[in-house]
Amino acid sequence: MKRSTIAALGMMALLLTNAPLHAQGISGDVVKIGIMNDQNGPYADNCGLGSVAAAKLAVADFGGTVGGKKIELVIADDQNKPDVGVAIAMRWVDNEGVDAIVGCSASSIALAVQEIMKNRKKPYMLAGTAGSFFTNDKCSPMTTQWVVDTYAQPKATVKALLAQGVDSWFFLTVDYAFGKAWQTDATNFIKAGGGKVVGSVLHPLNASDLSSFLLTAQASGAKAIALANSGSDFANTIKQAQEFGLTKSQLLVPLGLMISQTHGIGLKDLQNVRLTTPFYWDMTPESRAFAKRYAEATGGQLLNEGKSATYSAITHYLKAVAAAGADDGEAVMRQMKNTPVNDFEMKNVSIRADGQVMRPLYVARIKTPAESKYTYDYYEITGTIAPEDAWRPASESACDLLKSQ
Repeated sequence: MKRSTIAALGMMALLLTNAPLHAQGISGDVVKIGIMNDQNGPYADNCGLGSVAAAKLAVADFGGTVGGKKIELVIADDQNKPDVGVAIAMRWVDNEGVDAIVGCSASSIALAVQEIMKNRKKPYMLAGTAGSFFTNDKCSPMTTQWVVDTYAQPKATVKALLAQGVDSWFFLTVDYAFGKAWQTDATNFIKAGGGKVVGSVLHPLNASDLSSFLLTAQASGAKAIALANSGSDFANTIKQAQEFGLTKSQLLVPLGLMISQTHGIGLKDLQNVRLTTPFYWDMTPESRAFAKRYAEATGGQLLNEGKSATYSAITHYLKAVAAAGADDGEAVMRQMKNTPVNDFEMKNVSIRADGQVMRPLYVARIKTPAESKYTYDYYEITGTIAPEDAWRPASESACDLLKSQ
């Protein structure tokens, strides 16, 4: 055999060896999607088993199959522990054939899982995790951000309050990556608008007694106490702040608030609070119809931002798999970014190269108890923020994925 032929055969063998195993078709004859979140801890109400229900609706609405192959969901509770989340993700993608993960985990967990998904070239869809670094300096070609982040959500709130003369701020921040990112982003907006931050305190995750932190915030004399926390921590902050009488002289400012938290705390304590949200169930006939279906499937649960985003992310992912004719992660991700998102909550929404779902945000006021006329009638939508005004501009981003655009 000629040397040139031997070389050509060797090159062919090398190419075949290094070729993606899933370049064509559905691997393992099943499209397997993992749903990972906190199901029993402080963030369980944000997503938890409610997001699992939304995922099941998405799969059912897609017909249960894609390309003639079964769609399967696998579920896990990350327990708010990075080592647990990492172990689950590695087992799923390395041993159990999971093709994509929808996460609503704490940012510390999501950062570690994102690295696994990036290395394995598997789509990772964030449907509740809020750190802005996921589409900034920590961006990944395999990650998409579906709800809000610590840049966009406080941006409108801070600007609106600065315009009203609320120019001194104190931060009460949960002590991990998510809270710190929230404080950093909000601080930048405060300083850029001519305000000042007079102090801050960090509290542990899932803290039951926040009295010492609240007394420090009260003693600061700041006009606004910014709450850079979520879940049960946020609920405890609001209730204990009311007990100490903070709201009589200082403004409590939630930098992020899901409607499920509003429901848990109640309109009495949250009435007239202003916030920014990516979704409200009662905005359109289409969103109301889906919220009704969701309630029927969950025994009356409220459809919040993270659960609706779970439905949207899975539906868009499955459309991309169908269009690509394969579950190869990179091919599916290209298709996801090349196709506008269209469903009950979003219309013709693009996904930017950094993974940011460029959806509009809505300015809302929480109603008073007297204004609420029916179940879950909580918000008055007072304005819309266009995507280009809501999300971090590409020109300010540290994400390398945007530099090629």
